[in-house]
Amino acid sequence: MLVSVQPFISTIGGTLDGKGRVCIPSDFRRILAAQNTPGVYVCPSRAPGALEAFGTELLERYHQLLAAQDPFFSTDFDEKAFLVLSKTQLLPLDENGRARLPDELIARAGFKDRVMFVGMGIKFRIWEPVRLEEMNAALERANSPAGETR
Repeated sequence: MLVSVQPFISTIGGTLDGKGRVCIPSDFRRILAAQNTPGVYVCPSRAPGALEAFGTELLERYHQLLAAQDPFFSTDFDEKAFLVLSKTQLLPLDENGRARLPDELIARAGFKDRVMFVGMGIKFRIWEPVRLEEMNAALERANSPAGETR
């Protein structure tokens, strides 16, 4: 199994320009390049207000996971391939490290002019900032001791 030299970490703010481009953070671009990813893979997230982004390493891991299943008679194979692979797009990066997000992904995530890049180890998410704040607040409430408020 492949193991990335470095995980995607940190939370970094960014912008979405009028042409639908985001500049992938330089640390994330270095990790993608180390994985020989010709850009960045992006697909919808199960988390409202976010997109999943990743490199070749995760794509290969996912492919290996699916390859162990029967591609004709496994409903699990069909569902996972449909939900992830059929919706994943390889987005090239320009000379400034920008990727043009497809309009349907921008609309689905609810992006306006700001985004947040959130490192999650083998992948990162691109979040709509208000949705990220809501998710952070919900996680803090769920993980705080009973009766404690923040």
